[in-house]
Amino acid sequence: MTSRDEPATSITESDDLRDPDVLRVTELVEAARIALVTTVADDGRLVSRPLAVQSRPFDGDLFFFTQDPSSKTSQVRVNDHVNVAFQADHGYVSISGTATVSKDPEMIDRLWNGAAAAWFENGREDPSVALLQVHAESAEFWSVDSPAVVTALKYAKARVTGERPDLGHNATVELDG
Repeated sequence: MTSRDEPATSITESDDLRDPDVLRVTELVEAARIALVTTVADDGRLVSRPLAVQSRPFDGDLFFFTQDPSSKTSQVRVNDHVNVAFQADHGYVSISGTATVSKDPEMIDRLWNGAAAAWFENGREDPSVALLQVHAESAEFWSVDSPAVVTALKYAKARVTGERPDLGHNATVELDG
């Protein structure tokens, strides 16, 4: 991976859509199906759970169906800082941001799908249906350029030469000015 000494990129810049690091974060997020969403418990512990990413163009906001009330919605109401981690498309991305719990019927209708219905006893009309909306503030990604066999060879070479393996690209991206 390349060094993290490079300056962070911002999605709020005018040419953000052409920035290769912002594009890579977008590609990874849009390719992901499941994310580990981490909240802060009342006692300060970090709590992670897998949640299905709702498919939509990434504009800085992520949406996950959840039941409300639940431990995660209670945690977000006390401390809105969250982390969302993905693995997809030969890469990894970790997004830091803030979360809110939404019962916006228009957004719920727009995102509603069969997978969401499986989690709610009364379907879309279940009173516990809610969205966990995460507003991304920054992201760090690791883009792995090589297939597993090539990666294994790079590790072997690094072990013999004593050098660090070059496995791809790593960068930090500021997504919210």
